[in-house]
Amino acid sequence: MIPWHLTAVLFAATSVVVGVIWDISWHRSIGRDTFWTPAHLAIYLGGIVAGLACGWLVLRTTFAGTSEERAATVRFWGFRGPLGAWVCIWGAIAMITSAPFDNWWHDAYGLDVKVLSPPHVLLALGFTGIQIGALLLLAARQNTVTTDDPHARAYRVMFACAAGLLVSTLAIMGFEYIGFPNDAHNALYYKICGAAFPILLLAAARTSTLRWPATTAAATYVAVNVLMIWILQLFPATPKLAPIYNALDHFVPPPFPILLVVPALAIDLVVRRGPASDWARAGLAGIGFILVLLLVQWFAAEFLVSPRSENFLFGAQRWNYNNRLGPWRYEFWRTTSDPLTTADVVTAAGLAVASARVGLWWGAWMARVKR
Repeated sequence: MIPWHLTAVLFAATSVVVGVIWDISWHRSIGRDTFWTPAHLAIYLGGIVAGLACGWLVLRTTFAGTSEERAATVRFWGFRGPLGAWVCIWGAIAMITSAPFDNWWHDAYGLDVKVLSPPHVLLALGFTGIQIGALLLLAARQNTVTTDDPHARAYRVMFACAAGLLVSTLAIMGFEYIGFPNDAHNALYYKICGAAFPILLLAAARTSTLRWPATTAAATYVAVNVLMIWILQLFPATPKLAPIYNALDHFVPPPFPILLVVPALAIDLVVRRGPASDWARAGLAGIGFILVLLLVQWFAAEFLVSPRSENFLFGAQRWNYNNRLGPWRYEFWRTTSDPLTTADVVTAAGLAVASARVGLWWGAWMARVKR
């Protein structure tokens, strides 16, 4: 039987991602009306579940664990627990601390001008800690389970899904710059993607013994976001905060996700069949990631910014209640001030190679985690 605390932390990691995507949609559709929105409750539910599950795990291991269980732990302040459990606990504490801070911030300053306001940064650090903690707990289980264990494959899949939730978190943190397909023809878009995503995809590919771990992680990111697009459009919403320029009657869904599945497939191929040297792998994976992403996303974005994508399936061209609608919806942004040049592609590839190398190092470390 799969230990319940592993299911709990994976649920917690999913809950915070769903809650954050929902919260962004709430702000875009309704505005800030109260702290106790369902989206906020979903976010903090993840923190509470992870904190309680890992707190129980630490207490049980400390006071009632076997000698073998205690040996496979990290000691902190006299208590014993797996490394991932401690990271989850610290993340939960940061999340709970951010709640009154965020409420005070809005009372004092009103709406956030940027997504990453100080309380949101603390919150993001907290739920990222929970997701990393879940990743470490699942890595340790994957690394110690025997091949004849009936749940061995389930642990590998759960690990890859946890990595995909972290990919979602990175995409959310870069929402202002890579969130909309309208940004997909400027240089900054590919530089951010190159710096952010290979580290997680290569870490997943290096750690997991699943056949296509990076692809599974990327598919998890895409699936979560596409499901949120389809679900949120079904629910009514009424803007409550002036000025209202765009009359809405349903929730604004998130933009269609970046098509990371295709470059992630290339990463899996490099890790499984590429050169033995990590530097050569990083170079091939990083350059391949940018080239494949550029080829796929450039043309996908042309479709997503066109009227052809205005349907339930893609959920495109749904805009905030405080946006004055205009032709900018069907245009690519900042292409004059930040055009994508050959030098920018080289820079993005260099960032991707560095990110891939760090990801391989991190993945090699996680592949040795056993407590």
